[in-house]
Amino acid sequence: MEIKNRPSCAKCGVVACNPDVDVNQGVNINKAPEFCPMKLLPDLLKEAENEYKNEDNREFCRLAAVQEYLCYEHTSDGLRTKNTRVEEIIQLSTKCGFKKLGLAFCIGLKNEARILVNILENKGFAVVSVNCKVGAIEKERIGLKPDEKIMGEGRWESACNPIGQAMILNNEKVDLAILLGLCVGHDTTFIKYCKVPITVLAAKDRVTGHNPLAALYLSASPYYNRLLSKKDK
Repeated sequence: MEIKNRPSCAKCGVVACNPDVDVNQGVNINKAPEFCPMKLLPDLLKEAENEYKNEDNREFCRLAAVQEYLCYEHTSDGLRTKNTRVEEIIQLSTKCGFKKLGLAFCIGLKNEARILVNILENKGFAVVSVNCKVGAIEKERIGLKPDEKIMGEGRWESACNPIGQAMILNNEKVDLAILLGLCVGHDTTFIKYCKVPITVLAAKDRVTGHNPLAALYLSASPYYNRLLSKKDK
């Protein structure tokens, strides 16, 4: 498949953008493949770099980079990691001075949401939490046919309402929105409508216990090798 004229970082075996060299040696772009965005789109990347001159962007990204640094420690056994993602969200929110956090969660993860809210409140944050069924919109009202409902015809099913979730968190003026297990597509819509900064605690994967990367790790196994089969023309 021809890829040289479009950015394809996932296929790069060089990673010239993050060289293992001393700081005074810098980056050698000549080593990058022809499909490297640094070769294809240098002006666009310069434009992106200039966005970090914006005071809000610069400070938030600086604090995010500090948070990344704090997730590692040098020990006699080598470099080790030490913070869970829950801890990272708490630590970054504290660094940024966030006081009010919003949680948009799947109702199927209500127990996890309850635990998370308890943790965040114990750390001193005010928390606004909204589940995906808020508004109780019957699925037929958004165009589903009765036989397209999970529980079948004759049963009420509330549609997921990511627009409502986003609007509520916008209205509450939360400092940061946390996504917990929204469905594929519903998370996309939430991100489209949410007007505050967003982070993701967990992505939904009903099969793998909400560990989507498991499918990638198992893609060469007899159980999931269907993922690597080529699409029929």
